[in-house]
Amino acid sequence: MPGLLASMKKDPQVAQKVSGIESSKRLAAYTAVDHHIKPEHRVIGIGSGSTVPYVVERIVQQGQEANKGRVFIPTGFQSRQLILNAKLSVGDVDEYPSIDVTIDGADEVDSSLNCIKGGGACHLREKVIAEAAQTFIVVADYRKNSQSLCTNYPPGVPIEVVPFAYGKVLTAVQKSIGSPKATLRMAIKKAGPVVTDNGHFVIDAPFEPERMQDPSAVLRQIKLLTGVVEVGLFCNMAKAAYFGNEDGTVTIRHADGRTEEISGAQQ
Repeated sequence: MPGLLASMKKDPQVAQKVSGIESSKRLAAYTAVDHHIKPEHRVIGIGSGSTVPYVVERIVQQGQEANKGRVFIPTGFQSRQLILNAKLSVGDVDEYPSIDVTIDGADEVDSSLNCIKGGGACHLREKVIAEAAQTFIVVADYRKNSQSLCTNYPPGVPIEVVPFAYGKVLTAVQKSIGSPKATLRMAIKKAGPVVTDNGHFVIDAPFEPERMQDPSAVLRQIKLLTGVVEVGLFCNMAKAAYFGNEDGTVTIRHADGRTEEISGAQQ
């Protein structure tokens, strides 16, 4: 982030591009909340990532009366802090195993609404909260919209593993599953690997887009490896994906194959 801020100060075009991306994220989040967080929804899942703060922002704008009696279920530390800072009620999936709607971000979404998630190392909890929801909605900016996974997201598929088994799993992913460039995710400004909220490591496994024509098959293969806790492939889960575009429109892709392009929610 410091490098990005320095670039923004030196180059107005960089600042304009960053501002445009943030505006696109806000468009997607606001529109998704307007469409899917209704007065009757009382238990709401809040995901993780850079688009989700705008989800919470829009929910707060619905007003105190609308949010009175609602419970918000976070997918990790970031979303929990967002909920608390917004003075909304935090719940736990153990107490509320049935969620009305979950809205979450994604690192990449393909033409069938299969997603790569886990860039923030929260994909285990994100998948639990997504599966618990009657409706799972994805929000992202236009850069995350692709025809095939592993096209726009170079790190690839995040795999959460128990620490003592990471070496065995990494070798299997490289040699048997078809990701020879898979690596253990290392921390920034901390010596050693990234450690998830659950105390696990993360392997990032890039695949050729052709290999991801059937992400469900890749998911099954990886999940069968002993030591794997969860895989950041969310297949056949999202009901719709909202992508904010640079021109102020929002592209909505539905699970039934329909695509809409509409004017974004007023910001």
